[in-house]
Amino acid sequence: MNTNVKKEQRNRRRARIRAKISGTTDRPRLSVFKSNKYIEVQLIDDEKGITLVSATTSSIKKGTPVEKAKTMGEQLAKDAKIKKIDKVVFDRGGFIFAGQIKALADGARKGGLVF
Repeated sequence: MNTNVKKEQRNRRRARIRAKISGTTDRPRLSVFKSNKYIEVQLIDDEKGITLVSATTSSIKKGTPVEKAKTMGEQLAKDAKIKKIDKVVFDRGGFIFAGQIKALADGARKGGLVF
C-alpha cells in the first residue's frame, strides 16, 4: 500500500477522533504521535492551547519498543501527578490501539492516570 494512502487514512481517523474529544484544564488531552523510531506524548490543554507535560521514548535506551512505551507511560503519569493531573482524555492520534499504543496507555494507567 502506498505510504501517502496510509498517511491519508491515518489523518482521516485522526480528524474523526479530534472532532469528538478535546482537552480542558481539569482533564487535558493525552495526545500520542508514533514515528518509525520513537513515540511522543503530550498532555495538552486545548482551551489555552498549551502543552502541560510531554515525554518521548528517545531518552529511554533499554528494552523493546513495547517496553519503552510502557516505561514512558509510567514516567508521563509520574510527571502529571507532580502537576496535580490525574484525569485525562486519551487521543490515540489515528493509530490502532494495539502494541506500543496499548502499552503506553497501560503504563499511564499503572502510573495513576484515569481515562
